[in-house]
Amino acid sequence: MFSHVEPYAGDPILGLMDKHKQDPRADKVNLGVGVYFDNDGKLPVLNCVQKAEAQIANPPKPRPYLPMDGLPGYRAACQNLLFGKDAQVLKDKRVATTATIGGSGALKVGADFIHAWFPQAKCYVSDPTWANHIGIFEGSGFAVGKYPYYDAATNGIKFDELIAFLNTLQAHDVVLLHPCCHNPTGVDLTQAQWDKVLEVVKAKNLLAFMDIAYQGFGEDMDADVYAIRKAVDMGLLFFVSNSFSKNLSLYGERVGGLSVVCKDEAQAKAVQGQLQFNIRRIYSSPPSHGGHVVDIVMNDDALFNEWVQEVYVMRDRIKDMRQKLRDSLEAKLPGRSFEYITKQNGMFSYTGLTPEQVARIIKDFGIYMVANGRISVAGLNASNIDYVANAMAEVLKD
Repeated sequence: MFSHVEPYAGDPILGLMDKHKQDPRADKVNLGVGVYFDNDGKLPVLNCVQKAEAQIANPPKPRPYLPMDGLPGYRAACQNLLFGKDAQVLKDKRVATTATIGGSGALKVGADFIHAWFPQAKCYVSDPTWANHIGIFEGSGFAVGKYPYYDAATNGIKFDELIAFLNTLQAHDVVLLHPCCHNPTGVDLTQAQWDKVLEVVKAKNLLAFMDIAYQGFGEDMDADVYAIRKAVDMGLLFFVSNSFSKNLSLYGERVGGLSVVCKDEAQAKAVQGQLQFNIRRIYSSPPSHGGHVVDIVMNDDALFNEWVQEVYVMRDRIKDMRQKLRDSLEAKLPGRSFEYITKQNGMFSYTGLTPEQVARIIKDFGIYMVANGRISVAGLNASNIDYVANAMAEVLKD
């Protein structure tokens, strides 16, 4: 019966994790997976999360199904973080928001919705982007293309080409955008560049889909959502997928959200209903434990403030690792600038290593990274950064 089924080649990043686990070398380093590790190389359990979980556990409570679109407090938390607690768009009830199974679930629910109601639309992602962006939208029936973004020659953005390309698209085409901490490059648009991109989106009547998985890891909670709030100010109608996996260190709890900015309350109610319908057909309701943790932390002033400070500790450690990596590489390779490493934002960095250099650094040094040279800066710490810098310098000098 299944003789015609083709084998799955595997996910390149998850496959990299498996190879790292099997490597017997004591000094091996995993810079492939997009997970925040602390300076001891451990996945942290945030203090605010521990306090929330203590509330959940004492006394033990029943575990009923959650509503299809999640807990009301969870949905409010997503909205307040993205748009601002006192935002007029929230007072006008123009935003339809649902809890989802992680950021990936938000992308899937949103992609299914768009394909159902805008069947002629095509989807465009940055070149490069997180590979699963392409897989999710193709899986929802979209033809997926790429818009110019990363410039390997300058370690910057092909901004003029990006604007020119967006001007060629058709009304209602989907443009997937990274509001901050671009994955995989770490290269973000400036606020002035965002203004120009959003002007084209508005003029061409494109459908922006903003995917933000790292709020707080770039500059701060508000600056990281500049593009989202600017789009609201400009009167755009658009989608936002967000995730609490990274900034609450709740990866396995699958806590994400999808928000759709609509014209008025009536449209928001209609969209909310259709999102519920999509969810019912896929997984019926979101996870309970992670949903309650988010609800408690985000809606308790003391826990929320503690959470923000814990996020900024993670952010600052990543920035410190960027600076140390840059300083070490410039010391080992005099005359070469690695400024681009510290100009990038968030968890990831495009190192500039070629696939051949990456293959060598894995083989000779046991330092695992994606073939395009992307590393997770959060995988660096005080005990391995010199080793990583030495290895990078070794392959870069040839």
